[in-house]
Parts: sequence; structure tokens; C-alpha cells
Amino acid sequence: MTSQTPQIPTADQIRRAPKVLLHDHLDGGLRPGTIIDLADATGYTALPEREPDKLGLWFREAADSGSLERYLETFAHTCAVMQTREALVRVAAECAEDLAEDGVLYAEVRYAPEQHLEKGLTLEEVVEAVNEGFRLGERRARENGHRIRVGALLTAMRHAARALEIAELANRYRDLGVVGFDIAGAEAGFPPTRHLDAFEYLKRENNHFTIHAGEAFGLPSIWQALQWCGADRLGHGVRIIDDIQVAEDGTVVLGRLAAYVRDKRVPLELCPTSNLQTGAAPSYAEHPIGLLRRLHFRATVNTDNRLMSGTSMSREFELLTETFGYTLDDMQWFTVNAMKSAFIPFDERLAMINDVIKPGYAELKSEWLFRQTAATSDSTPKTP
Repeated sequence: MTSQTPQIPTADQIRRAPKVLLHDHLDGGLRPGTIIDLADATGYTALPEREPDKLGLWFREAADSGSLERYLETFAHTCAVMQTREALVRVAAECAEDLAEDGVLYAEVRYAPEQHLEKGLTLEEVVEAVNEGFRLGERRARENGHRIRVGALLTAMRHAARALEIAELANRYRDLGVVGFDIAGAEAGFPPTRHLDAFEYLKRENNHFTIHAGEAFGLPSIWQALQWCGADRLGHGVRIIDDIQVAEDGTVVLGRLAAYVRDKRVPLELCPTSNLQTGAAPSYAEHPIGLLRRLHFRATVNTDNRLMSGTSMSREFELLTETFGYTLDDMQWFTVNAMKSAFIPFDERLAMINDVIKPGYAELKSEWLFRQTAATSDSTPKTP
């Protein structure tokens, strides 16, 4: 008879577990104290609160509206204080440090260079400042005993007309810290097909891109992102659930698009807490991630905007384990999915999986074997 490892990870194990993050916005992850510092340094006076705790709470409450449009309004404050080189370096460095502290070993963090030009920076200066910050944050994390690698995704705003320009920028910096391209912003009325020239350019250049699709809008957004634009991944993609029918007896029937997404192993950048805030899912228990995991879609777990959602990768996994009873094996499955789907070379992804992620989870899963070693004081028989 063999002993069985405990199934549900503790909060400490979740924090220590290797994690991979594919969908995180730089302007959605600032520390509240940093926002206040930068506002003071740049003369920005429109902050709704002046104390870090109160400001953090304001962001979470303002974002918890059930509307993607209202959720996006909160970014006016963070972008306003990210208009100088010094601010961008600081925010990017702190982003890398915070993620590393949370156990993230690889992250792709996205931002829109066009939103940081108000004080005279060029697009190139924005990219170089953010890259500098990420490298600084990686070094600081290593000094504190954590390892992380951060790649940048350059985002074009879907309501603007600079997608091709940003795509060309991403291509110029692809060997200097930028790993791919994205479009973001309100989906309704701004389909990804508005930016076909950018996607065609990136495909000709053999470059990677993801597209925000299937979050506030539905299946047409996903279909266009894949079949017209050729996206490598779907930013959110949670509305693929609309093409999956579950009968009362539990039988599942996939529509043509859902079957295509699963069969082609299209990565879904799912962000549970954010999806609840924007109304893409009614509750954690009803979030499509449970069914998508069971049906073996290439689902990944992400934070989206850590400030607005008051979240982290560890918190997302804690909520999922509480809701669905996920184990360390499930966490490893989501993490390997994410690493497989990253925009870095195959051999580096494989090394991350085999040399870092799998050994890390094996170590955590073996801890139950040694649970008695710290209890030696209680192991001596009592003298009657």
C-alpha cells in the first residue's frame, strides 16, 4: 500500500509554485504608492485618493462594475503618470519584481507605446525605457533570490489607427526584449479586421501576435481574430463557451469554432477575476475555465490587471483551487500550457518546462513525504 500525496495545495505552496503569465497589462499593475509618487513628481492632480490603501481600493471598486468600458476608464490615471522615461523604468522594474516575488518565472507584459507620448517621448524611447525597467527588475529579483524573465508585448489600441506603426515597432525590437504584438481596447464596434494591414505585415515577418477577442464581444470577434487575422493566441477568448452546448445529462457538443480552437490548440489567455469584473462571467463557479479545463482546451490562467482586480497569479490559483478543487497537477497543467504558448523560441520553452517547471512542481508534490521530519519533539514515546 502506498501513501497518497495531499491533493489541494496550500496558499504557501501556490505562492512558491512556478507560474507563467501571458496576459498582464503594465499600466494595470502599478503599486498604488508608486502612482502617488509619480503624480507628485509630474504634477498630476486628478487622483481620486491620496493614500495608497485608499487608492488601491478605489481602483478595485471602480473596476468592479460589470462593464468593460467602465473598467477601461480606470487606466486614465495610471497612464497619466507613465509619461516620462523615469516613470516607465520604475513601473516596469517594479512589475518584474512583484511578479517574481509571486513565483512567476516567465511573464509577457503588454502595454501600448502610443499611450505614453504626452510629454514628448518617442515611440522608440518608450520601448527602450520599458525594456530597461524590465531588465532592472529582473536583476533586482535575482538579488532577492527570485528568477524571472519578462518579455514585452507591444499593444495597438483598436479604436486608433496606428496598428501598422506599432507592429513595425514590435518587429524592430523583437530581438531586444519585445516578443510580440497585440491589439486591445473596447471590442464592440472595433473589430480586429480594422487592422488587417498590421497582421499581414507581422505574418510576412514571421512574428508573433495575440489579439484581445471574445471578452466583451462574442464568437464573431474570436472568428475574425483567428480566421481573418491569424492570431497565435486569444486574449481572453472566454466567450468560446458560447459555442459549447452542455446537455442536462452532461453530454458536451462543440460547435465548429470551438472544435477548431480546441483541435488547433489555440491558447486561451483566461483572466478569471477580470472576467467577473467586466461581466464576461457571472461568478468563479460559473467561469468557463472549469469546463474548458475538463475539455482539454489549451487554457491558461492570467491576471490581466493586477491593480484593478486586486489580484496576483497566486490569488487567481487560490480562487480556482477553492472553486474547482484544483490540485498541484492542475496548476502544473495550466503552467505548462502557458509555457508552451509563450512567444520565445521552442528550445527555451522546452528547457523552462523540463528544467524548471516540472522539477518545481515535483518538489512541491513530494513535500508530503517529509511532513513528519519537523515533528521530532513529538516522536519520542512518553515514559509512563
